[in-house]
Amino acid sequence: MSATWNILAAIVLLSFSGVPACLMPRRSAAGQRIATLLMVAGSLLGLSGVAASLGGANSPLVQVPWGLPCGRFAVMVDPLSALFLGLVFVVPALGSVYGLDYWRQSQHPATSRRLGLFYGLLAGSMAMVLVARDGVLFLVAWEVMAIAAYFAATVEDDDPAVRRAGWIYLVATHAGTMCLIAMFALWRHATGSFGLEPAQAMPVAVAGTLFVLAVTGFGFKAGLMPLHVWLPGAHAAAPSHVSAVMSGVMLKMGVYGIMRMTALLPVAPVWWGGLLLTAGAVTGVAGIAFAIGQQDLKRLLAYSSIENIGIITMGLGLALIGRSLGRPDWVALGMGAALLHVWNHGLFKPLLFLGAGAILHSTHTRELDRLGGMGARMPVVMVFFVIGAVAICGLPPLNGFVGEWLLYLGLFRTLGQGAEAGFPAAAAVAVALAMIGAMAVACFVKLIGTVFLGTARSDAVDRAQDPPPSMVAPMLALAGACVFLGLFPSFAIPAVENATRTWAALANSASISIAAIAPLGWISALGLALVALVGIFALISRIAFPTDTTARAVTWDCGYARPSKRMQYSGSSLGKSLVDLFAALLRPTSHQPVIHGLFPNSATFKSVVTDTVLDGMVLPLFRSAGRFLPRFRVLQQAQVQTYVLYVVAIVIVLLGVGAMGGQP
Repeated sequence: MSATWNILAAIVLLSFSGVPACLMPRRSAAGQRIATLLMVAGSLLGLSGVAASLGGANSPLVQVPWGLPCGRFAVMVDPLSALFLGLVFVVPALGSVYGLDYWRQSQHPATSRRLGLFYGLLAGSMAMVLVARDGVLFLVAWEVMAIAAYFAATVEDDDPAVRRAGWIYLVATHAGTMCLIAMFALWRHATGSFGLEPAQAMPVAVAGTLFVLAVTGFGFKAGLMPLHVWLPGAHAAAPSHVSAVMSGVMLKMGVYGIMRMTALLPVAPVWWGGLLLTAGAVTGVAGIAFAIGQQDLKRLLAYSSIENIGIITMGLGLALIGRSLGRPDWVALGMGAALLHVWNHGLFKPLLFLGAGAILHSTHTRELDRLGGMGARMPVVMVFFVIGAVAICGLPPLNGFVGEWLLYLGLFRTLGQGAEAGFPAAAAVAVALAMIGAMAVACFVKLIGTVFLGTARSDAVDRAQDPPPSMVAPMLALAGACVFLGLFPSFAIPAVENATRTWAALANSASISIAAIAPLGWISALGLALVALVGIFALISRIAFPTDTTARAVTWDCGYARPSKRMQYSGSSLGKSLVDLFAALLRPTSHQPVIHGLFPNSATFKSVVTDTVLDGMVLPLFRSAGRFLPRFRVLQQAQVQTYVLYVVAIVIVLLGVGAMGGQP
């Protein structure tokens, strides 16, 4: 059986994995276990097809008749889609295992079956998006994915905050879908078919319009700023293993869509790459700036996902500039960095969300200033969280370093040497990338220091303990993958190179080997040396300072004999200097304490960073529209004949537009 048929069978298993549980009693754990078994079986079957496709050979196009009046059921797997499929078949399966204890059927009888049903449908629809080779099929799978994500993320719909986040997500995702419908309609007009195949010739203006529609429509899903408005709330409201899938995998569907459409378009003016480079830099810097200002653990991780989407977009922008200027080395380094970071982010971000879920599951709070001292109570989770934090900061010897290093190389090569053509403006983006890396370190130092170090800030921490094995095993697998790819990135390079060549071939552009221009052997040597150095230091410390003889006492207390939990840095104070630095963007709101008299009452200080785009622009615009639009209610007469007249008038207008468009 071909790789494509294996993947189609896997899609069926994933999509219907939650159905058996719906036929069983509400509190029966058997249905949840069956769903997990089907998810794992479907993922293993899908990975077998992915392994065959990553070898470099395209599977044949599979077409099956269907009854729709337009489009066709046409699917195919190539190395580009196979690279993204790997994430689809890994992260949701691990999340399903994690959910056995995180979201037990017996503890959530009202929501567990619904969550399992839409969780599987989300995984299956994402896989279908990646293999679709027809615009109509793509849109159907895209809409199923959007609706499944909505119901999976808002499973706790008795909470007003969850309902609000769900509505914002629903409006934003359908705004993006409207752009995609317009894009595919224009594609059909320009090429004569909905088939997602390279266009042979197309006017530059039409191609530019398609590009803008693709970046806007897919940018909503990917979370490019300022199209990110749905993302922080939805990620925070969703169950943590759903957040892991949405952040680690679903956002990449938007990235894949931009990559696929830019490969199919026959032209690529330089401004395309420049636009993506700029958008990526703005998204990365603003995303991590907003993350630093957050006091909600999962919202912080959500904003850091926006930052990483910015890094991926910068790589794609560099590849497009290389395609425009005939520089295959820029194409290889840009696309290589983007695709490698797709996988890297798809590993360390689910790890962090699953770690956050373990903390939430044990303490029932996401507020940073109510945590503290978790390292002593949840040492296993702390180790995994630190691994994910080091990886997301792009530090060696973990996997986040490799993709960002390739991007640095590509950006610096745009400066040109001697008579070699360059593009110096692109190198300026390296400054933004360096800023993103430094701010990410500050952000996660704040996060780890506030959550895991110090002393407990509330009674919620007292009951915390490491999670059961079913929650630990997925985190162990993800952490192991982060370490392995960081130490041995050469194992991932062949798959990345095949996907890059596929993109370049579809775009009729040249590409060269990444390994030829960016040797990776030294990264493995450096990483192993760092690991050995840390191990030696730990061994020496263990020998020199045995724990059983170490005297323990409070730190120097400046005269305070009994330091309390309030005498330590909070999350707000750790991030205050950077929040103040970006105050023009973040618009922080400070609630200052009011103190009167010699013996004042207790007072508190609080700094809140809301989303400038959502709370400062989008929601006020909708509120204004809500006050203005009811004036047009006169058009709603509640009479059938009036509505029929409206329909006839619109049909006449459309026929007239069509008649004018059909004339030479």
